[in-house]
Amino acid sequence: MRLANKIGLVTAAGSGMGRAGAIRFAKEGACVGVVDLDQAAVNDVVAEIEAAGGKAIGIACDLRDDANARRIVKEIADAFGGLDFVWNHVGHPGPAAVEGIDMADYDLAMDLNVRSVLVTTEAALPELRVRGGGALLYTASISGLKGSPFSPVYAAAKFGVVGMVRSLAGRYAKDKIRVNAVYPGITDTPMGRVFVARPDQQSTQGQDREAILANMASTLPMGRAATPTDVANAALFLVSDEAEYVSGVALPVDGAAIA
Repeated sequence: MRLANKIGLVTAAGSGMGRAGAIRFAKEGACVGVVDLDQAAVNDVVAEIEAAGGKAIGIACDLRDDANARRIVKEIADAFGGLDFVWNHVGHPGPAAVEGIDMADYDLAMDLNVRSVLVTTEAALPELRVRGGGALLYTASISGLKGSPFSPVYAAAKFGVVGMVRSLAGRYAKDKIRVNAVYPGITDTPMGRVFVARPDQQSTQGQDREAILANMASTLPMGRAATPTDVANAALFLVSDEAEYVSGVALPVDGAAIA
């Protein structure tokens, strides 16, 4: 198994890509910490992992609280005896509008997309050093590589994640800590549906979310949206020892959209 004897943590693991990743990592032998705001979703993911013979613990918390963003690392490391990788997947689409922007929504997006992952990273670094190195993985977006007229705030946050990844990769290479990111495009997830039809997104007001998502997906070179499993498979490679010489990478999982 590709993650045998590894211990990992996945945030926003209650649905979509995070859920797919947590389940996939456990199937590959990892002990997995499942973190999400939704307690019921956390319980469901842990139950599915355990029913398949894997090991997992669940923590429901709000990662906008710095204490929680640090606590999840300690609880999972204490429970399983260390930490080998973290997938900082938590995020928020934020406001679509610039004119008439809701600054509370802006703050929420920046807190979840940037601040919380930085705080969790701070807590994880010493745990990874104890194990002789490890992997930090972040979820960015193709919006963080090329910008997005559809979502300027989200793009700004993900450009921040891109900068963090590339900077940390060089800073912690000497500690054998690898730092990478996956860059999903249009993805068939619950958050994807929220993203394409936010209340302040004038171009999609009054339209059905499923129809919007399907229409966007049809414009992609591969003709479909990514599945959560598509992204989880890329994440699996980047947190595994197969990627031991890969760091600072921005890996698009977008059906050739950015190409």
